[in-house]
Amino acid sequence: MNALEPIAAGRAAPHPAPFEVRRARREGEAAPTPLVFASPHSGRLYPEDMMAAAALDAHAIRRSEDAFVDELIESASRHGAAVISANFARAYIDVNREAFELDQAMFADELPDFARARTARVAAGLGAIARVVSEGQEIYARKLTFAEARRRIEQVHAPYHAALARLLGEAHAAHGYAILIDWHSMPAAAARIGGREGACDMVLGDRFGASCAALVTQAVERELEAFGYRVARNAPYAGGYTTEHYGRPARRTHALQIEINRALYLNEMSLQPTAGFAALKANLEALIATLARADWSGLR
Repeated sequence: MNALEPIAAGRAAPHPAPFEVRRARREGEAAPTPLVFASPHSGRLYPEDMMAAAALDAHAIRRSEDAFVDELIESASRHGAAVISANFARAYIDVNREAFELDQAMFADELPDFARARTARVAAGLGAIARVVSEGQEIYARKLTFAEARRRIEQVHAPYHAALARLLGEAHAAHGYAILIDWHSMPAAAARIGGREGACDMVLGDRFGASCAALVTQAVERELEAFGYRVARNAPYAGGYTTEHYGRPARRTHALQIEINRALYLNEMSLQPTAGFAALKANLEALIATLARADWSGLR
């Protein structure tokens, strides 16, 4: 069986679109900067088929969202960066996972040989289709079918990555290199684990230098620390599938993951922005503007 063979000819794509793209210039025109931003976990669409199978209510499942991260970086296209944001919730299909990174225990039928069922993320319940949300709560009241998983992959995951690859190709064609920043948020509890002394505000994941030139990581770290944020590297998050898959410094494509402590801007119980949201957004816009103006010729 071909992993990307369509389930059924003529099946319509989900509505609305699986993602949104904002370019600094119209499609077909040269990208003004090498920057491409992605927000893979801020989607907040929970389709009816998912909720009908769920054991949890929508609020409980939403605690796995990187809530409002897309809004925190909404100014990026005005500063010359291309932006792609997932619309569907990560609990529905996680585009920051390998497409067929699936947990056999979640499925009523046998997974095909090409499914990657033995990864650390699957073992943690956080494969391409998550088994659990915060505090280990099981999402589903029943087992899913592989056909359901393939539908989510074909209609959301595959188009998202086709679009992201296209944006990176456009940036690379215009500048000779591309810089992908994958934006996330982390629970305050995880930030306490990763901080060097107490909680950190931001974690920069470059897979210990494998996905991104030091020039990029250092520039982001320097700007964030200038705002007074406590910045850690690669712990507890070194970068996910997107960072690993696209980060190829030898091919002049650099990928950096940024994790933002939710305590800076979000009430994690109500999932509503706090008074800190505006200040954080303003600081991130200043960071984005600085990165857009930077001389990245050392990456050539």
